[in-house]
Amino acid sequence: MRPIVLISLLLLAACNNGMEDKKPPVVDCMPAVAVSAVDTPAAGSAAVGQADSFTTDLPKINTGQVKPDSLVAFAKTLIGTPYVYASTDPKVGFDCSGFITYVFKHFNIAVPRSSVDFTNVGQTIAVAEAKKGDLILFTGTNPSELGIGHMGLVVSNDAAGLQFIHATSGKAMAVTITPLNELYKKRFVRISRIFPGANQPKAIATR
Repeated sequence: MRPIVLISLLLLAACNNGMEDKKPPVVDCMPAVAVSAVDTPAAGSAAVGQADSFTTDLPKINTGQVKPDSLVAFAKTLIGTPYVYASTDPKVGFDCSGFITYVFKHFNIAVPRSSVDFTNVGQTIAVAEAKKGDLILFTGTNPSELGIGHMGLVVSNDAAGLQFIHATSGKAMAVTITPLNELYKKRFVRISRIFPGANQPKAIATR
């Protein structure tokens, strides 16, 4: 009798796991199962691992000689690429961190794969000080869950307000440029600066 009970419990657990896997995500980006060949750097470039070896502990990102203007210009060439959950392949589509990963890897810059792994990366900057090339981090689609669940790249911050490029699962369902509107302000977590040098914020005077 005991073996029958044990088998029944195992089958019930398997069914429950299957149902859990089918729940919709509450974040816009998650680690991909695999990385396509298009994301693999050319020989001689900075080493970046496959999906099972993406760096998850990068307090600083080495941007080398790459300029924010170049990064953002390349990101804009991907506008219109469809949103596809857990993808880093431009032929298929991107999720939000898949888009960021692809843009940076185009310049052989190693970055984390998942948006949550950007939580403590870079220097936190006030929105008023945000500049082109800064990362902008948000919660997922449920603002009450405070972990990082979405991200984008600042493309401008002027009198018209801050705008960022991202792969969104919202209305556009694609890579698009979006203003930091009231909806995103509710989900906003922080601005992360990863480019050194001229893009550093002004020092705050102390007495």
